[in-house]
Amino acid sequence: MKRVVARAWKLLRGPLQWRILWLTQAKFMIGVTGVVRNEQGRVLLLKHRMWPDSRPWGLPTGFAVKGEEFPQTVVREVREETGLDVVPGRLVQVTSGYRLRAEIAYEALHVGGTLKLDGFEILAAEWFSPDALPEGLQEAHVRLIRAGTPA
Repeated sequence: MKRVVARAWKLLRGPLQWRILWLTQAKFMIGVTGVVRNEQGRVLLLKHRMWPDSRPWGLPTGFAVKGEEFPQTVVREVREETGLDVVPGRLVQVTSGYRLRAEIAYEALHVGGTLKLDGFEILAAEWFSPDALPEGLQEAHVRLIRAGTPA
């Protein structure tokens, strides 16, 4: 049976194979988070308007758009949410297991720009020491910050 399926699959090359894969496989949105630090090692946290009141603080985050390289998602999201410029760094984490979403996190270095908040999504932006993070910070973001903090 396996040989028959393998032969049939080989005969379906091209667009028909892709159509079958599209119909049978899961589709995911890709959430991308930036662990943005300045030269002093402080981390940029944003108070998000649309997040729960009990945990409004978090790292800059957003969804990748089709065809976008994930490190560039960090650059775009930080600029859209804060007006700041960053250079993406190393990959910190890739996490799946969400319904229709995978999460990717990168380190990023603040290199310039003028703080101008996107008032629709962001209520405040502040730089915090990794040792003095605010109340109401998502636990997953605390782990990301600590994963990149030198001991």
